[in-house]
Amino acid sequence: MDIVNRSGAFSKSKPIKGTRLQQEARIGLLFLSPWLIGFIVLKALPILASLVFSLTDFHMLTPAETKFIGLRNYVHFIGDGNALASLFGSLSYFIFTIPIEMFFALALAAIFTSARLKGKRISRTLIFMTSIIPATSIFFIFQGSLQYIQNLILEPLNLPPIQGNGLLLPFMALWSIGPGFLVLYGAMESVPNEIYEAARVDGAGPFARFFYVTLPMISPAIFFTLVINLTGAFGGAVLLDRGYILRFSLSPMESYINNVMFSETNLGYASALAWVTFAIMMTLTIVLFRSSRRWVYFPEENSDVEI
Repeated sequence: MDIVNRSGAFSKSKPIKGTRLQQEARIGLLFLSPWLIGFIVLKALPILASLVFSLTDFHMLTPAETKFIGLRNYVHFIGDGNALASLFGSLSYFIFTIPIEMFFALALAAIFTSARLKGKRISRTLIFMTSIIPATSIFFIFQGSLQYIQNLILEPLNLPPIQGNGLLLPFMALWSIGPGFLVLYGAMESVPNEIYEAARVDGAGPFARFFYVTLPMISPAIFFTLVINLTGAFGGAVLLDRGYILRFSLSPMESYINNVMFSETNLGYASALAWVTFAIMMTLTIVLFRSSRRWVYFPEENSDVEI
């Protein structure tokens, strides 16, 4: 009888536990509902709509004349010299500018991890503040600096003026290294001191510790910033919004898409360009993820292998 009563009580307690889990799930969905609604309405539906628009000749000023043209926009991209030049410009920006940006972010992070450095909080704030300055202000600062150098130094010495247009993109990239610097700095701060002490005992100097201890330990952070900078080079997500004006971006491809969409009002072709950019960006991202197995150190995976 006792066994029967206990089993009966146990069976009765199951629905109560199930109802509690259901209530918690409903409450969780209730709190998630604003984000879910925003994601569906502002993200998922526009993305699917852009895929449909890319198969049409949709012009925003004459929507009634829209026709289904299939893959004609994608074929037109192959013969569009401006689009190919913009795509090459985005690739060039990623190849040449991002390594410089990451080099300076790594150098600053290594300097700030030194125990001898004083005033770290103020210095970190000043470095990060440059990243929240609008891009338009950065442009005028850059142009004013060139004009200042030309009037006070170059003209008195009869030297030719500096052609600064080619230096603008690297300057703006270096001016906004604050978010990447903070990510790498946080990763360096999380490296256990015991590893550095063991390296010192083995006779490793500062450079050896940096290249053989610090860089492998912070390789996940380097990989993260590299992927984010890749998406930013093609006009995707960035670590921090730079506040660029509508038709300007550090990504030539994004600028060209904005020009096609808002100046030429050709939403169909602009959507096709966006999907081509997405496909190329995803391909490069997959290549980066595949290559990460060889140079990115993940402690959790390595510990499982050792076990």
